[in-house]
Amino acid sequence: MNKGIVLAIGSSLVFSLMNVLVKEVSDTIPVAEIVFFRSVIGVLIMLIMMRQSKVVLTTHGVPLLALRGLLGALYMLAYFYTIAHIPLSDASILVHLSPIFVTLLSAIILKERLSAKTLRWMPLVVLGAILLVKPFQFGSYSLHALVGVLSALLAAGTAITIRYLSKRHHTYEIIFYFVATSTVVSIPLMWHDFVVPSMLDMLLLVCIGVVSLLGLVFLTTAFTHENAILVELTRYIGIVFNAAWGFALWAEVPDLLTAAGAACIISACIALSRQKPPAPKPVTPVPQTKPVQ
Repeated sequence: MNKGIVLAIGSSLVFSLMNVLVKEVSDTIPVAEIVFFRSVIGVLIMLIMMRQSKVVLTTHGVPLLALRGLLGALYMLAYFYTIAHIPLSDASILVHLSPIFVTLLSAIILKERLSAKTLRWMPLVVLGAILLVKPFQFGSYSLHALVGVLSALLAAGTAITIRYLSKRHHTYEIIFYFVATSTVVSIPLMWHDFVVPSMLDMLLLVCIGVVSLLGLVFLTTAFTHENAILVELTRYIGIVFNAAWGFALWAEVPDLLTAAGAACIISACIALSRQKPPAPKPVTPVPQTKPVQ
């Protein structure tokens, strides 16, 4: 069983649940405020997890860690904005354009390529994605949709930095810098439009923070086990999960093309998850500093 693929699938499932919560709370809470609560809750939980696991913050590679945090924060702002303004399925489709950008950036920056065994399943993934995206039926071409494409580009940049950092830093450290940076970025953006959450809104915001942090742990760990391109391609299954939530919560019945695309992607993901992961390369140890206080 390929642990990296299984973790990528798990992260897609968890993030699909986060999407549902964001869509629900965005009716009353501004996007920047959602990002703030998601991030600040993540900071508190990560500090606890790091202390319990005795994970320390290093002084090595801080600029790149901060860049990962900034890219992630901008991605969240763009994606949550898209979710708030167009249908969830369309927003999910747009952000899943990121593997295209990841394939280009990974080849240029990380020098990563897909194995011959993996490439055999790629046509099935691409076919499934086309059936799900249905570009000839997409109905949200607008400024909101362009922001969704921007979120895909930012997500690709985030994936590349995570993959690079995962070879040098602990998963918890990478996530901490992300949520801390996102908190700082979101504060000035929500300052003049802050809405006092109701009890229900606060519950949803807390759930978003907890659920998204779990998804981040799954996703960041996936990049420590598998090629960045393959992880991102596997996450196409997130479109399937979002369609399933739509059916379960809002009685949105998928059409024949959606069902066929879902079958293609699920089949490919099962096949990929059964492949043996590549042998890990030796990692140069990073000097550690004093623990987080």
